[in-house]
Amino acid sequence: MKLSSMRKVVFSQFLLAFLLLVMQLRLSHADVGTAAHYSPPYTPTACFGNDPSQFPSSNLFAAAGEGIWDNGASCGRQYLVRCISASVSGTCIPSQTIQVRIVDRALSSSSRPSSNGATIVLSTTAFGTIAKSSAAAVNVEYQQV
Repeated sequence: MKLSSMRKVVFSQFLLAFLLLVMQLRLSHADVGTAAHYSPPYTPTACFGNDPSQFPSSNLFAAAGEGIWDNGASCGRQYLVRCISASVSGTCIPSQTIQVRIVDRALSSSSRPSSNGATIVLSTTAFGTIAKSSAAAVNVEYQQV
């Protein structure tokens, strides 16, 4: 076999191995933002008014910050949310990811958020599932599902 033919074979094998490796990598499609929390009363909401069926039985729901509000198109969307850091060490609850439903707009929610300007404002139950409830806000990774 000629040297140039051997190089082509080796290059082809390398390219195939590289492509197989890339296919095995798990790529993250999540965004990073901040999460605050809010308390009852949760109604009326900007999305569904006073309809009690808007709230999941798990009480894992949220109000959308302006970055994900999308002129109301976010109503009903589901997001996976995970606490990744906070100003106080140990605030995040490790290995906790929740799925929340958007039911409101943070700027117009009946109850004020614990911190202004958050990407997403979680119900008390949702926030307490991923972080210590005493925190005003945490950094989160979130992804629409």
